Amino acid sequence: MVRIKLIAACTVLLSLLIALQGCADAATPSPLPTVRPTPTPTPNTTIEVVAEVVAEVVAKELKVPWALAFAPDGRLFVTEREGTIRVIKDGQVQPSPYAEVEVAQEGEGGLLGLALDPDFESNGYLYVYHTYRSPRGPLLNKVVRLEDRGENAENPAVILDDIPGSRFHNGGRIKFGPDGKLYIATGDAASNTLAQDLTSLGGEDIAHQ
Repeated sequence: MVRIKLIAACTVLLSLLIALQGCADAATPSPLPTVRPTPTPTPNTTIEVVAEVVAEVVAKELKVPWALAFAPDGRLFVTEREGTIRVIKDGQVQPSPYAEVEVAQEGEGGLLGLALDPDFESNGYLYVYHTYRSPRGPLLNKVVRLEDRGENAENPAVILDDIPGSRFHNGGRIKFGPDGKLYIATGDAASNTLAQDLTSLGGEDIAHQ
């Protein structure tokens, strides 16, 4: 009787151990399979750009055109180095000069840069850069503001004067920047030391506001 109870107790204990082992096995998670990321394909960075350039004659027989600027109303202003501003309207060069500026057309000098004020629609201001002969003798350059009157320009006002001039290297490009300032590219007037002279207006970029 005692032996039977002992065997039964051992059987129960063995069953309990097997059950506990099963729980332990169930509690231990199986290792996850290794997942390898799919490689990202390398994009093709080769871009084929096809552009067709079409040349179209806008105006003929202009006398040494130097700079141009479009007005908001579609007019195209063009400077001629001999001192004339022409207007191209509806594809036609207007017969009468828009403005005539007294200049010294010597070598590379003359009527050069042109820029329209950012508020041209409201104030009608346009600016030109040109070479002239000083009463003292030397060639100089200056920036002049004109006022648009539709068919012509009036009321010239000197904005900046005494810019060194010469038969060569007068500079002359003028453009408004996004900051609203008028940027003026001057030349070294054939004297390359002027660009290093901070007291001279020659050979440097000037911002006028």
